[in-house]
Amino acid sequence: SSGSTQSTGDVREIEDKDKAASESPEVLQMFEKMAELQQKDDAESNTEFTSLLRAVCASYADTIKACPKYKDCVDKTITTSVTVPTSHDGDFDVPVEVYTPKDLQDEKNNAAFIYAHGGGGVAMSANDFDVLLMYYAVEFNVVVFNIDYRIAPETRCPNNVKDFYEAIKYVVKNGENFGIDPTKIVIAGDSGGGYICLGAMVLLAQKDETHLVKLAIPGVPMVDDYCFSDPLAMTIEERESSGTMRKVWKDLIAADFELQKTDPLLFPGKASDALLEKFPPTIIMECEFDHYITEATRLAHRLRRAGRLLELVVVPGAGHASSLTPHLKSNQVFFESLKTIAEEYIHDTNPELTVAIRYEFNN
Repeated sequence: SSGSTQSTGDVREIEDKDKAASESPEVLQMFEKMAELQQKDDAESNTEFTSLLRAVCASYADTIKACPKYKDCVDKTITTSVTVPTSHDGDFDVPVEVYTPKDLQDEKNNAAFIYAHGGGGVAMSANDFDVLLMYYAVEFNVVVFNIDYRIAPETRCPNNVKDFYEAIKYVVKNGENFGIDPTKIVIAGDSGGGYICLGAMVLLAQKDETHLVKLAIPGVPMVDDYCFSDPLAMTIEERESSGTMRKVWKDLIAADFELQKTDPLLFPGKASDALLEKFPPTIIMECEFDHYITEATRLAHRLRRAGRLLELVVVPGAGHASSLTPHLKSNQVFFESLKTIAEEYIHDTNPELTVAIRYEFNN
């Protein structure tokens, strides 16, 4: 649902926090410098812009790491590490952390929740999200695979997407070693990780491997090149982030923007109708005041027409960072929505719903 004012205060709180932070001369100087660098396209300015963006994103990692309810789950899970060998961009082993709830360690039919971390595709790492994903593992009764895919600009599209795709294939092939039921493979990701998740969905569809995934949950995802359109038609949030996103897509993520700008591995929202029909069953998680709301909603409508959309969940009053800000009311709504998804779509606790979904997606 959307349009509610019940938690609009959450957005105001985030805005007030950002405003207070921006009053710091150091932070103000950082944003002014980023705005200046958005207008340039050379190796030196791209490197400086990337460093500044990563510094901004680091504050969200600190918020996640400090949350008591997330940290409490460290002792409730068992952490193991594996690597996924790849050769699509040199020989590289993708690091993966696996979080198994202690209550599930002896089970053999667990669901796998394969996750791509956020950070706009250019910042943060899997480690920044470890305690949050341990919390997901415990609360959702799943085994979480936290994929440390390579980020831009050091690794460009499509190799970022391929890292995540190869990790999915690895979990499918070796799931028995982790107590995974091969019919319960779920892929997910938020923000830049939502883009990586969607890109992997494109790759799976192109290779006719969609049957490997039971459910995809891209959250607040980067979807397409809407940020390059006329800012006058954008929401405030979209307009304020459009300069940064143009820089991120064109100068950092794309290997060759002009060559790739119609490629759905760069912009998943440009996947053909025929390709969308091959996507796994999908639930898109969004926030009412997210700066990707238009592009994500547009993709949701196309997926619904293609028969692949299960739900479009829009959390009222929430902004892009709400899902990473634990004390907000909208964060709890976001989490409770995910928990309901886990219960009804991953664990099939609603038999009538499960039968209806199987009928719809097999006919």
